[in-house]
Amino acid sequence: MADNWYIIGGVSLCLVEALLVLGLAWQGARRSRAQTALRESEERFRRLANTAPVLIWMSGPDALCTYFNKPWLDFTGRTFEAELGDGWSEGVHPEDRPGCLESYRRAFDRREAFRIEYRLRRHDGEGRWIVDTGVPRFNADGTFAGYIGSAIDITDHKKAEEALATVSRRLIEAQEEERRHIARELHDDISQHLALLAVDLQKLDDALPQSPVLRRQTGELSNHILQISGEVQSLSHRLHSSKLDVLGVAAAMKGFCHELSAQQKVEISFKDGDMPRVLPQEVSVCLFRVLQEALRNAVKHSDAKHVEVNLRGASGAILLTVRDSGVGFDVEEVMNTQHGLGLISMRERVSLMRGAISIDSKPGAGTEINVRVPVATDAAPQEKFVRTAVRAVVARGSSPES
Repeated sequence: MADNWYIIGGVSLCLVEALLVLGLAWQGARRSRAQTALRESEERFRRLANTAPVLIWMSGPDALCTYFNKPWLDFTGRTFEAELGDGWSEGVHPEDRPGCLESYRRAFDRREAFRIEYRLRRHDGEGRWIVDTGVPRFNADGTFAGYIGSAIDITDHKKAEEALATVSRRLIEAQEEERRHIARELHDDISQHLALLAVDLQKLDDALPQSPVLRRQTGELSNHILQISGEVQSLSHRLHSSKLDVLGVAAAMKGFCHELSAQQKVEISFKDGDMPRVLPQEVSVCLFRVLQEALRNAVKHSDAKHVEVNLRGASGAILLTVRDSGVGFDVEEVMNTQHGLGLISMRERVSLMRGAISIDSKPGAGTEINVRVPVATDAAPQEKFVRTAVRAVVARGSSPES
């Protein structure tokens, strides 16, 4: 009985061993197939990456780059080994490198996608603008595997943008020069003619017989002339404020706020602080035109009874805020109509100054416009000397608006 059990047990042991061998062989074949499939997948990826018309890179979980495709290597003219790790950053323009690496590492720490523009040295030594987009990678089990990214050369697009900006800047400069010319003609020519007409009318009034009817008529004519003269002066000031050239943007803005408030019967509060003593003329004109457009829109469309204007200096920039509690509007809807031309003009002016503008408004919730324009910390000594001299002349009684 025992011998039979041994034989049966022996047969059972042989069967188990056979099953184990078969299981191991099956697992080995499975691993082999998986490795083959992985190699084939990697090979397909490399073929695709090397024929793609973009620069492709990959990094591991330690933020060091582990792969660059052939277009990247052809673009930089460097070897694969030289680009690995942080080696690729050697080709980034020195002015762009700190910001580029900081943005990359910040996105890496947060495991979030990023988009960076920077200049990368091409194989011929020319720095080319590229836009680099990266997204995080994760393994099948959800663990972080690093990043994969792609970059394209946008230098030609940048040059086209610069050319368009140059045209826009020249058009605005020509517009401002024409405004100055017309304002001078109104102030120096037409206003003088109106003043002489008022004098001649007064002489005529003195020479006329003492007739109440004639006196009333000449008085009405005199009032009409004064009214026209005031409107001409106001138009001249709106076209180009001489205060802007002589007293600076803060004084010009304050004067415009008071003038518009009196004309439109709207309360406009103006505050300024920490302003630089001197600003570049193009920055002053930009801020003044944005304020004009913002206030005119508020008065004409918002039905607001009170508007707040705040102008202040910040670190390397000037900040302007115009806020009203009027009816508000849908920004995107207005931007797509003729009524949005003023908003587009504001954005264009600020963009040319390399600044930023935000227009926040909703129907029934009022409107707030925030502008930030970067400026240098100080103006040229010659410009400061000229402004100081002009202020001294004004202080001695030569009023710029007279």
